Amino acid sequence: MSRNIPVRVRLALALAVIAACLAFYAVGALAAELSFPTLTGRVVDAAGLLTPDQRHALEAKLKAHEDKTSDQVVVATVPNLQGTTIEDYANRLFRAWKLGQAKTNNGVLLLVAPQERKVRIEVGYGLEGALTDAQSRTITASAITPRFKTGDWFGGLDAGVDGILAILSRDAQEWQRAPQPKDDAADPLQVAIFVILLLIVVTVAWRMARLGNRGGRGRRGGGIVILPGPGSGGWGGGFSDGGFGGSSGGFDGGFSGGGGSSGGGGASDGW
Repeated sequence: MSRNIPVRVRLALALAVIAACLAFYAVGALAAELSFPTLTGRVVDAAGLLTPDQRHALEAKLKAHEDKTSDQVVVATVPNLQGTTIEDYANRLFRAWKLGQAKTNNGVLLLVAPQERKVRIEVGYGLEGALTDAQSRTITASAITPRFKTGDWFGGLDAGVDGILAILSRDAQEWQRAPQPKDDAADPLQVAIFVILLLIVVTVAWRMARLGNRGGRGRRGGGIVILPGPGSGGWGGGFSDGGFGGSSGGFDGGFSGGGGSSGGGGASDGW
């Protein structure tokens, strides 16, 4: 059938597909323009939810665990998500801070965005088997969000940290007995954008094909165009290791990430 479409029509169709693909990648580029707080310690309270004593109490727990196991668990609060999803923001922040050790990727990020009322546990590659998505969701649903609903920020974070550290320390019987929620659903915004772009491309292709069938002599040629689709980590979430506005070391207080990365494992919740 493609042999009956004139070259100029096939060229116009190819340009339309390219334009749609560029628009697709532009969505990811816009999402990449995020600003992150500086990694100053194991607790970065950029949203100002904790008192100094509460922050020090959490840091002491996290430091003791890291000294014992080398697992790097960091708590972060941010004023807002700058228009992106908490999954996207957490993954990019994790990679910018390079949490965990470079060889083992044994980092965990507990992120809270009070404005959007969202919380996420982002798990590094090396700990996905130890701290599963289901276990992460159980922690957020049973330990963190019930306390956040009452305005108890420290209580929620403290209970969440205790749950994470208990599982990483292989003392997970209590958490494993808890009901395990469903897996994360696909991001509706990403799916909607992809469907719209796909409909545009299909509509242009159909109209061009009809124009080509109505006139012009056929010529040999044609090719295959592969459209990108949303991956398991979400659009813009699968960039290579490295920072987006962050640094791998030399932060205030002598604390830094060890070079680790995350592929989007973990779980999100709201309250």
